[in-house]
Amino acid sequence: MTRSVPPLIALDARLNAYREGGIAEYTRCLARSLALLDPEGNYALIQHIRMRAPLLSAPNWRILHALTPPHHRLERIALGFELLRWRPHLLHSPDHIPPRFGAQRFVITVHDLTFIRYPQFQTAESLRYYRDNLAAALRQAAHILTDAEAIKRELVEDFGVAAERVSVHPLGVDRARFRPLPEDEVQPILAARKVPRGCVLFVGTFEPRKNLSGLLQAYALLRQQLPDAPPLVLVGRRGWLCERIFEQATALKLDDHLIWLENLHAEELPALYNGAGVLVQPSFYEGFGFPALEAMACGTPTVVSRRSALPEVVGETGLLIDPERPEEIAAAIARALTDSAFREHSRAAGLARAQRFTWERTAQIALTVYRRVLADS
Repeated sequence: MTRSVPPLIALDARLNAYREGGIAEYTRCLARSLALLDPEGNYALIQHIRMRAPLLSAPNWRILHALTPPHHRLERIALGFELLRWRPHLLHSPDHIPPRFGAQRFVITVHDLTFIRYPQFQTAESLRYYRDNLAAALRQAAHILTDAEAIKRELVEDFGVAAERVSVHPLGVDRARFRPLPEDEVQPILAARKVPRGCVLFVGTFEPRKNLSGLLQAYALLRQQLPDAPPLVLVGRRGWLCERIFEQATALKLDDHLIWLENLHAEELPALYNGAGVLVQPSFYEGFGFPALEAMACGTPTVVSRRSALPEVVGETGLLIDPERPEEIAAAIARALTDSAFREHSRAAGLARAQRFTWERTAQIALTVYRRVLADS
């Protein structure tokens, strides 16, 4: 008896040819988890042609190469024509802008709505791409995934999307990497990077949305209160308008107290979290908050913005601050560094809470959505 072939589910992974973090990482982790969760499924990863090495090797996955680059102005048409070669039953677009055609059904992930909430924090090109295509993407999608309830509320309340068309699947953390580490795995990396134990740590892109300006002001205030405060270590890559941030650091006379790590290898990051006294994420807006979750999984206290999705990640384990108030950020950092009772609570509670965030759970919710959409087609 001939066994029927399951419907083809394609996942757009083209962004991985251009970057490693954020949406690209989400795509990789989702695919790996689905490979284990649904071994009888029929899946395809769509990679850009410039990335020849397969992102995933699993019996239930195949690799399809596309010529259309992500975020191209003609992407919605060009990728649609390419999809006609494979005709997937369902295409999942992790960056929320699907092609206009080429698959029978479409699922999208809306990670955040920064371009709507804070258009001043986007490049003109990026703003045009996302804002011009958002309404069409929301109409076209059979179902929408988000990383947090905060983003779902925005879609429902501000864009009129029916609540039943949106599912929240909180993201996961790789606990094999992000965990409390023994001293002999932490100290060599700290020493190589000239980072003292107990530093104030920021992880993220150097761009206005992350509120590095407010963080620098807060750190300057902290040094007035605690002249022997540990250095502020900033790990990430340069985004747009980052020059103003470096100029501000010089104006505040902080250059001797800052450590910029723009070339940190991914495998070094867990040691940085383990060695830090506190992780600070004072963003104006986040669709989720990987650094806060990774810090929690390493047992590091957190100070984060009380806006958007960050409170959903840290819960009661960290300190919530108003990103508009540098003095409040400074006070929270000081407490996180000096209050031993809070540090013990934050470490234990953060480790416990981080256990809830798994990629298996993320993939299970996505798989449930795929099956429901396919059943309705």
